[in-house]
Amino acid sequence: MSNRKEIHERVLNASTKEDLVDAYAEWADQYDSDLLDEMGYVAYMSAGKLLLSHMSNSDARILDAGCGTGIVGEFLHQSGYGNIEGLDYSPHMLEKAREKGVYTAIFQGDLMDRLEIADNRYDAVISVGAFTCGHVQPEALRELARITKPGGYICFTVREQAWEEDDYRARLGAIEESGVCQLKESHTAEYIRQEGSNCRICLYQVA
Repeated sequence: MSNRKEIHERVLNASTKEDLVDAYAEWADQYDSDLLDEMGYVAYMSAGKLLLSHMSNSDARILDAGCGTGIVGEFLHQSGYGNIEGLDYSPHMLEKAREKGVYTAIFQGDLMDRLEIADNRYDAVISVGAFTCGHVQPEALRELARITKPGGYICFTVREQAWEEDDYRARLGAIEESGVCQLKESHTAEYIRQEGSNCRICLYQVA
C-alpha cells in the first residue's frame, strides 16, 4: 500500500521526463491492479463512453494518446472498436500495453513534441491521465488536432488540480479561438475514487 502511494506521488510530482520514466518503469507491473483494484480508477470509462457516444463507425481509427498499460484501449476494444493505436512516452508501460493485444500499432512519443505522425491520420483521439500535473500541457491539443481528421473528435481528461493550477480554461480557450477545434462538451467526473479526486473531461471537434 505505501509503495503504491509513494510511486503515485512520484508520478504526480515528477519534475523531469527522466523522473517520470523511472517511476513508471517501477510501477508498470502493478499499475493495472493498483489503479483498478485498489484505487478505484474510473475516469477511463467516463471518457471512453463520452467519445463513443459521438462515434458511429466501429472501424474508426482511434489513437490512445498516453495509453499507459492499455486500460483505455482495452475498454474501447471491448466496446467493439478494433482499429486502435497506442502511444506513450514510457517504454515499460508500452510493453504492458502490447501484451493486451488490443492495439493495431504501438509507438513511443512525447505529446509535447511534434509527433512522427502524418496530418489527419485519425478519426478520433482519446487521452486519459496524460493531461495532468507534471505531464502534458494544454498546448498539446494543437498537435492532437493536427493528426486528427477534420470533423474528428479529441476527448481527454484533466486532473482537477492541474485544471486549476495550470489555467487550463484560458489556455484551451485560446487554442479554440485560433480556430483549431471547437469545444463540444466539458464536465467534471470522478477520477480516482479512493483518493476522492475528480477530473475535467473535455470533448473537442477538429475544424
